Amino acid sequence: MKGTKPHLVIDNGAISKTERAPTFLSKDAKAEWRRIMPALVKRRILTVADLGSVENYCLAIGQVREMERLIQDEGHVLTVYREGKEGGEPVCIGSKKNPAVAVQADAMNRARQLAAELGLTPVSRARPVIRDDADDGDLGDLDL
Repeated sequence: MKGTKPHLVIDNGAISKTERAPTFLSKDAKAEWRRIMPALVKRRILTVADLGSVENYCLAIGQVREMERLIQDEGHVLTVYREGKEGGEPVCIGSKKNPAVAVQADAMNRARQLAAELGLTPVSRARPVIRDDADDGDLGDLDL
């Protein structure tokens, strides 16, 4: 995502209590939901319309964790075999990158982008200017 990030603003229609994690989320995704929702609700920047982005972020994080377990079990590189002659032992014909590595990398990118949109990264938290409800955008008596 290039360009200036939008400023996060307290929304009068913001969610005021932590929503339950959707039932379709994996165990890992639900754990991420429970970890991030209290902070998002506390900052009062999340509306019902934003829940889809939170779900997608949690799905991506869940996929990253699932792929990591798979990579730890199988390794980053898989050995490729072909059948041996006349039912003999399989013969190693080389190796290839574990497809889980690419799936994980894609999920990490999606999670990173959504985390920035939701204000879940140190940089995105440092950038937002959160207005008071009384702030009408007027620069007031500032000398420019």
